[in-house]
Amino acid sequence: MELFNDALYVLTVVLLVISFRKDRKKTKLALLKGWKSLENILPQFLSILVIIGIMLAVLTPATISRLLGQQSGWLGMLLASVVGAVTLIPGFVAFPLAAALLKNGAGFMQIAVFISTLMMVGIVTLPVEIQYFGKKSAYLRNVLAYIFSFVVAIVIGVVLR
Repeated sequence: MELFNDALYVLTVVLLVISFRKDRKKTKLALLKGWKSLENILPQFLSILVIIGIMLAVLTPATISRLLGQQSGWLGMLLASVVGAVTLIPGFVAFPLAAALLKNGAGFMQIAVFISTLMMVGIVTLPVEIQYFGKKSAYLRNVLAYIFSFVVAIVIGVVLR
């Protein structure tokens, strides 16, 4: 895996050099836009990392395993789904968080429902969704996404057994 990462870094540098040689102005502009995006994302990213760090420090692997482990069953899936539905975390933070939880004893089905609800169900963003799509469509989409999250988790549980 490390070889793959190194290859990606080398490819990125090579393509950046090619781009720079082809059009310096556009490449500088693209790098500036990338830097601005990073500046906008960084505060959220750092706060999420701090929260994850505190959570993993407070919750021992045994606690995570008890609450979200494979043996927690439907109750663990329900807990994970509710947390996922009400939490607003970007995907680039959610997946490393899921990996950390799995490493510390969480079950695959519980993490699958957590990630699915996190990405598809938006309790926090529901007022905005209602404003744009209407109450009926917003509620219907969120309910169907919530149900589908359990379907995804069950499929993953069957495949990974």
